[in-house]
Amino acid sequence: MTLATFSADAPLARVLEAMRRDGAVILTDMLPAATMAQAASEMRERFDAAGRRSESDFNGYNTLRIGGVLGYAPTTAELIGHARVLEIADAILLPFCQNYRIGSTTGIEILPGEGDQELHRDDTIYPLSSLTGLESQIGVMWSFCDFTEENGATRVLPGSQRHSDPWPPDQSGLVQAVMPAGSALFYLGSLWHGGGANRSAAARMGLINTYALGWLRQEVNQYLAVPPEVAAQYPERIRRLIGYARYSPILGFGRAEGVWVD
Repeated sequence: MTLATFSADAPLARVLEAMRRDGAVILTDMLPAATMAQAASEMRERFDAAGRRSESDFNGYNTLRIGGVLGYAPTTAELIGHARVLEIADAILLPFCQNYRIGSTTGIEILPGEGDQELHRDDTIYPLSSLTGLESQIGVMWSFCDFTEENGATRVLPGSQRHSDPWPPDQSGLVQAVMPAGSALFYLGSLWHGGGANRSAAARMGLINTYALGWLRQEVNQYLAVPPEVAAQYPERIRRLIGYARYSPILGFGRAEGVWVD
């Protein structure tokens, strides 16, 4: 089995049908190579300076990880606020909330020699993740290079979002999200997935952005990761995603001049 793959301008109904059925879908040709290269360049210094700070059995010891990319890599806003990304997030998340926000923005560079990451669900950070039918978040993995079976393309277990077992009941259907540079893998927070082993001679760079229901605590404190003076440089849609807006008329009061939106 392979994941359903569409062009970036594919009909939304077809994309959502595949995503709800399999838990994940790939869209190609999302952004031009120049945009991806610029975003990668802006993240490079942080990868080199701080990428190993999150090493662990779960994250790996040959993988670089950085967070809060909007704080130092402004071009990533074009990925995080991409119109097609938000269109899909609207369809999946807005049935359960009035608005949603980014939970985390994580650059990941899997180096040669890294092994398979443990399969996991992103939404286990929320105690309500076991509620049937509720999707608390989605993830979007952007490819800065071609993702292949050899260099660690993300492994996913299609259909596993429908199982409530504490561990995937059957991993025989595991597939890898093979996709060209400039593509994006969309997946439900309830889907079992994990990074792949890099058996190639080159690094594999990606950026995972999660979008969570607006009434949930964000996985990463975006007000610290992207302080007001930095957030003020972004357009309103990005400031809203960071969290510089109320959830509803009676939830999330506060104001930061020059950045807050209502």
